[in-house]
Amino acid sequence: MTGITTLLSDLQNGSIAKRKAAAKALATMSDDRALAALSAALDDPHPAVRCEAARALGRREDAAGIPALAKALRDNEPAVRAAALEALGRIRDPGSATLVIPLLRDREQEIRIGAAVILGKLGNRQAVAPLAALKDDPFSEVREAAEEALLRLRR
Repeated sequence: MTGITTLLSDLQNGSIAKRKAAAKALATMSDDRALAALSAALDDPHPAVRCEAARALGRREDAAGIPALAKALRDNEPAVRAAALEALGRIRDPGSATLVIPLLRDREQEIRIGAAVILGKLGNRQAVAPLAALKDDPFSEVREAAEEALLRLRR
């Protein structure tokens, strides 16, 4: 197993492949430096590295990663926003619903679907009205995801 010092170095200075691999490996480490490094990697110039860093924060299932993921939810790349949503879904902190609700209005249909799914899993009733507003979304997949989320929230 590679030591944390090497992984931290690879995450900052390695090739894209090394940075992605380092982010993935750091997800399993409880060292506080891993959390800080993964959070910082959400600013990496390459979207694939930012995606892997977001996923790694989710795999840690630690609410301490939520502030960094909040920033990733505003990334210009839809794939990074989707990875941050996935991560929040793994962490399952009901309070993060307030971060996800704005993504119900994202320009990308897949992001709106992901946001609806995550909101259903988070169980925060604040999401009911914003999810109900998706009944007029032009895409049936978005409408269906919102309806499923609403059913989960009403249970």
